[in-house]
Amino acid sequence: MWIHRASGAMHVVVRRPVTAEARATGEAYERGRAEIDATHGRVFIGSSDRGLYALRSDDGSTIWRFETMGVVQCEPLYDAVSDVVYFGSHDGALYAVRAQDGKLLFRFNTGAEVARRPVLVDHTLYVANGNDTLFAIDKTTGKQRWQVHRSPALGMEVAGYAGPAYDHGRVYMAFSDGTVTAYDPQDGTERWTPVDLAADAERVAGETPKYLDVDTTPVFDDMRPGVRGVFVASYVGGVNALDGESGTRLWANDQVTGVTDLLLWREPAHVPNADGPYAGGPNVPERRILVASSATTGVWGLDPLTGRMLWRNKVPEGGITAPVPVAGALVVGTTRYGLFLMSPREGLVIDGFDVGTGFSVTPAAFGNHAFAMSNTGIFVGVDIDPPVSRGRRGHRWPAP
Repeated sequence: MWIHRASGAMHVVVRRPVTAEARATGEAYERGRAEIDATHGRVFIGSSDRGLYALRSDDGSTIWRFETMGVVQCEPLYDAVSDVVYFGSHDGALYAVRAQDGKLLFRFNTGAEVARRPVLVDHTLYVANGNDTLFAIDKTTGKQRWQVHRSPALGMEVAGYAGPAYDHGRVYMAFSDGTVTAYDPQDGTERWTPVDLAADAERVAGETPKYLDVDTTPVFDDMRPGVRGVFVASYVGGVNALDGESGTRLWANDQVTGVTDLLLWREPAHVPNADGPYAGGPNVPERRILVASSATTGVWGLDPLTGRMLWRNKVPEGGITAPVPVAGALVVGTTRYGLFLMSPREGLVIDGFDVGTGFSVTPAAFGNHAFAMSNTGIFVGVDIDPPVSRGRRGHRWPAP
């Protein structure tokens, strides 16, 4: 339905500068992603001015700000049960602060930048840093339970790294040396031998590739009865599906290179009503598409069962963020050309806007609302209008 509707689906309803320019450090980009607390109408987002902000979702006004010793380019994690926000900083620490007022609860030093979202399972936080180290931390005390480390790859690495993921009683992590591993969540022991995704690329090239990194946080889906798939992407080795139980490779698409983020998009099956205004029409089966973001080769839609390409959008020059589902579509940021709404079925652009500097922060979405921050620290809130029947706009359906 999206591609048959005129542009104008995105409406900027909140726009305000957040980053204090005099305090900003590092490159002229804002990275990370916002975290939404829909119950209390709060948005938590980091900034290059070394602060984590709590903003009101309706107007973007500041509730509180927490200062760290480094830029905050990490997606926070909000724990609604404890009303606590966990987030990382480039000062090497993981912070826990009270969501109500930003009071510090604990600070855990990891020794390297923390730029990926932590994962919370029961009372344990799993967090990775930029030095290929994965930690398990008590969520209340901030005490370490275990850690694992892999030696970084020799040579050059792509900026960024993967985050941890939890699924069916295992913690999955990918590393800069091109490997992916599953760990026991209780003690960090390996559940299967590390899988080297860059090995095939090395054999084809006849030499060690320059970029071995696996920077994508693993995502999961049922491939077939009894087989749980783990999707990851090597920068040079393409997108891979692994068996979550054994690590066996199920398929690989080595044409989709330069991938930094993956998303499994789902469209539920639709059975039309027997009566009423929406009666009739065809049955629509469930649809699943694995969406891969690459600054070098574009945005790809892949069949998660086979890895076959369904569509590809060659995005403009510059970087691109992870895609985020919103109102049946995808919202994605580009570092030079603004924020865009895309159709997940065909990869076509629906709408977009630019504030003049582009977006490196991955958008966050809830319902038909999305939030992002531009490279110059301008926070925006966007409402998305999904396509609806003309009969539903402005008046009620006529009585039968």
